[in-house]
Amino acid sequence: MTTVSTGKDTRTTDPDFEAPRAEELAELLVGRARPPRPGALSASLTFGHRAMLKIKHVPEQLFDVTAFPIMMVLMYTYLFGGALAGSVSSYVQFLLPGILVMSVVMITMYTGVSVNTDIEKGVFDRFRTLPIWRPAPMVGYLLGDVVRYLIASAVMLTVGVIIGYRPEGGLPGVLLGVALLLVFSFAFSWIWTMFGLLLRSEKSVMGVSMMVIFPLTFLSSVFVDPRTMPGWLQAFVNNNPVTHVAGAVRELMAGGWPVAEIAWSLGWSAVFVLVFGWVTMRLYNRR
Repeated sequence: MTTVSTGKDTRTTDPDFEAPRAEELAELLVGRARPPRPGALSASLTFGHRAMLKIKHVPEQLFDVTAFPIMMVLMYTYLFGGALAGSVSSYVQFLLPGILVMSVVMITMYTGVSVNTDIEKGVFDRFRTLPIWRPAPMVGYLLGDVVRYLIASAVMLTVGVIIGYRPEGGLPGVLLGVALLLVFSFAFSWIWTMFGLLLRSEKSVMGVSMMVIFPLTFLSSVFVDPRTMPGWLQAFVNNNPVTHVAGAVRELMAGGWPVAEIAWSLGWSAVFVLVFGWVTMRLYNRR
């Protein structure tokens, strides 16, 4: 083996010489083996923690899960209560579970906005170079947002109890209803991660999100019983996923066990994850 000196470095000219691999160099430099690759759960939780840190440093992000839900509860209860149910106290028993579902579903759109923002800043280019489970950044966004949904639920239920809402199912019924809502919202958020990757700007994501969310939430059983609607409208409302979730949450909090509505809600959740989760990851891998 011969060597050639260039003044700055020395290179080997032996054709049989094999350069050490990156792993071996790391072992030689550090003196120990490279740490194991993080698992799917660990990576997802790490990105979820990142999402929570963003809220810590920009607390104004909590406006949509605090002030917005309070405004929704008070406005719709006192605006429509007397006209639709004869009294506010009667209407709030029907409205609060529905408005809870509506508010949480509406704030799921901010998942797509966050994804789009990080793409525009180039953050996702760094994520793609990391030796992690590929869906981890997306799942981390959704896990962080589940905390936001939980905060919104707690705020709305507190306000509801103050103005007269009394869930007959007690604490177990409320917890089951909120748990079902969180599962559905987590699954529903995959729609917005898809739009966050597909569209070019935050404004586009917000615009498309509102076009999807408004028909789904207002043309549902959130405000009134679908049986009071025209027949042609009932066909849409009764098959609306928001109607199924609102009905299930309402019955659970009232102490019932609506098997059909729970099954529909979980079925819709599975469809959202399988369809939009798959599309999201296809788009993510192609960027």
